[in-house]
Amino acid sequence: MSDPEDKSRLSELLGLASRGEPGALAQVFDAAYPELCALARARLRGGGRVADGALETTVLVHEAFVRFARRGELQAEHRGHFFLYAGRVMRSVIVDAVRERMAQRRGGGAPHAALTTQTQGPGSGSGSEEEILKVHEALDGLAEHDPRLVQVVQLRYFAGMTDAEIAEVLGVTDRTVRRDWEKARLLLLEALEA
Repeated sequence: MSDPEDKSRLSELLGLASRGEPGALAQVFDAAYPELCALARARLRGGGRVADGALETTVLVHEAFVRFARRGELQAEHRGHFFLYAGRVMRSVIVDAVRERMAQRRGGGAPHAALTTQTQGPGSGSGSEEEILKVHEALDGLAEHDPRLVQVVQLRYFAGMTDAEIAEVLGVTDRTVRRDWEKARLLLLEALEA
């Protein structure tokens, strides 16, 4: 979607989907698929495969689409809003997968193939599932303080976007994104250490 024409087409499709046009959501998914895969790849470790042979990236992207479709409507004014929403949905998918995997370890029955995530986020990079859940909970607390900080963290930590991409999505400067990231990182580290 780096081509301005592709970006324009996605924005047009988002408008149709927001108005509830039949089939528009599927067209949005098709148009955004390469970028959604890139976002998912940024969050998934090692390019491994789940038991049925499907790439984990594909599982994350398709689960995100299922959640979009389940909601019944897509309220994204433009491309930036769409990818912000996609980042939130991917965060939700990743957190749900980690919770499910942790529940399985506590005696939950049959073996389960779940998503694997990398956590190169606030500070540590340890990659533990517990850290993903702690970051998720800390983000919920941070949302009460400053919602834009949460958006920056979601897009960087869960969607794997660069500062420039985040700036474009949020309509702010790269410098603002870096400042928000540092502030969010400090607040999250403080919350995680508490």
